[in-house]
Amino acid sequence: MQETNCPINDKLKQRERQVNQINMASLRWNFWFLVLYAFLLTHSHGRRCLPEKHVALFVFGDSLFDAGNNNYINVTAESKANFEPYGMTTFKYPNGRFSDGRIAPDYIAEYAKLPYIAPYLHPGYHLFVNGANFASAGASALGETHQGSAIHLKTQLGYFKNLARLFRRKLGAAGARKLLKRAVYLISIGANDYPGSSMSNSSGPSPSSQEYVDMVIGNLTFVLRGIYEQGGRKFALPSVPPTLLLPISRARTVANKDDKIREKIAELIKLHDKTLSRVLQELERQLRGFRYSKATLFTFLSERINSPSKYGFKEGEIACCGTGPYRGLWSCGGKRPVKEYEVCGNPREYVFFDSAHPSEKTHQQLAELMWSGPPNLIGPYNLKALFEL
Repeated sequence: MQETNCPINDKLKQRERQVNQINMASLRWNFWFLVLYAFLLTHSHGRRCLPEKHVALFVFGDSLFDAGNNNYINVTAESKANFEPYGMTTFKYPNGRFSDGRIAPDYIAEYAKLPYIAPYLHPGYHLFVNGANFASAGASALGETHQGSAIHLKTQLGYFKNLARLFRRKLGAAGARKLLKRAVYLISIGANDYPGSSMSNSSGPSPSSQEYVDMVIGNLTFVLRGIYEQGGRKFALPSVPPTLLLPISRARTVANKDDKIREKIAELIKLHDKTLSRVLQELERQLRGFRYSKATLFTFLSERINSPSKYGFKEGEIACCGTGPYRGLWSCGGKRPVKEYEVCGNPREYVFFDSAHPSEKTHQQLAELMWSGPPNLIGPYNLKALFEL
């Protein structure tokens, strides 16, 4: 298919040029851009036209990548970030991101010359030809943590399958196949599977550390294969972060110094990273066309926590927003059980915005790493290479 044969391309190119000229801080623009894009696709001849070399971005995972899906499910403020001071910098209003501003998928979309990727549950979006964000704060691979207060990974896969069916209806089988094959699939999962995991809550014999990690990675693998069966070929996954170094974990340590629990969590996270690397290599051998990018989030965050000034920060251990030791109590915004909180004057000086989530500046550095980082922290592909494949 040549670009000149597609009746919507000239209009889309004109819109994309306008997007590049406006302030990317405005989410409202992205809404109207996607509405126009969906309208043009739906009303073009045959409804099967996409720009040549169009690459969409689909996002799965937990609060690290949640762009606001939890705004639209029946959960408490414990699992939401749609109140101030979230969104205080770039957007100037709260929108569901657990950050003072943008998150890594927003920057990645910018680098890929896409508008910000919309939350799948947002009632104003329908076609998602640029991609969709399924991530939900509290989500896990096993689905045993935050039950009833998050959209877990397998449910996110179900949403994606629904969207794939919609693409086939709107774009035709060939158009949907092309869109899904060219797309990049970004997945952040695992952080909620380990701290407070069901290992200690099971009514039967507790699994070994490796058995438990195998269950987590097994569920993740199920989802990767499910996306592959729908046509997905290019995957990007950050590893589990150093959860014991988060302000929320440091605050808990002050209250309860249980070294055995900390040692167990550290062991699980190491095993997760090792097992994930092995499984991704196996999938690349087994599944034709499967390509992946794995970012070492553990090392990335640890370096900034331990040496903040090296990366342009002033504070690596204390959160910008919260209360208590390290501002590590889960209170940012005053809408949760702990009402007291304080907010720093400049979030860009902090590695963490709230007690469990990075600041916008940290997200930007993570996106830069995933887009074009060095081989010792990202590989075997970086995101730039995946988008160009």
